[in-house]
Amino acid sequence: MVDACRSAYGRVDVLDYNVGIAETGGVVEVSEEQWDRVLTVNLKGAFLTMKHVIPLMEAQGGGSIIAISSVAAVRYTGVPYATYYASKAALSHLTRTTAAQYAARQIRVNAILPGLMQTPMVEHAAGLAQAYAGGDIEEMWRVRARQVPMGFGGSGWDVAWAAVYLASDESRYVTGLELIVDGGLTLKYV
Repeated sequence: MVDACRSAYGRVDVLDYNVGIAETGGVVEVSEEQWDRVLTVNLKGAFLTMKHVIPLMEAQGGGSIIAISSVAAVRYTGVPYATYYASKAALSHLTRTTAAQYAARQIRVNAILPGLMQTPMVEHAAGLAQAYAGGDIEEMWRVRARQVPMGFGGSGWDVAWAAVYLASDESRYVTGLELIVDGGLTLKYV
């Protein structure tokens, strides 16, 4: 992927690691295979992508890396999915430590922590509608919206606009940030 981008564009200025899957269940219910799959996609994928992009960014004199984490990295959201909580918490910490290591090389590394988003991934996530509303997707959206102080679930655009800021030169002095985009959800959980 990195070689394809470099071949097509000559450089990689922005990496937005916007990948995430979840398996419903706590540590007792989740199988080892489910655990491994989620950690591989959500965490190992970010590690491997950074591993191969950072040397190119170093050679270019800088760049911006944006990891899409989740408020699940810092709060229990009411649904038991241990795999997602653990992988996103680790991704957030990987973001902070990588930001510290590469700041002097002008590589900014930040994370966006979306809250209860109303997206196709959430709609089709195995067990999520069941956990929220007995399988009723429309009721799941209503229940989730009631959890959010602003009264509605966010969209992919809410996350995208945050990423545009972190990718732009307007954020040139920002690194190691965890930008919460959640309609006030985390304000409720102290």
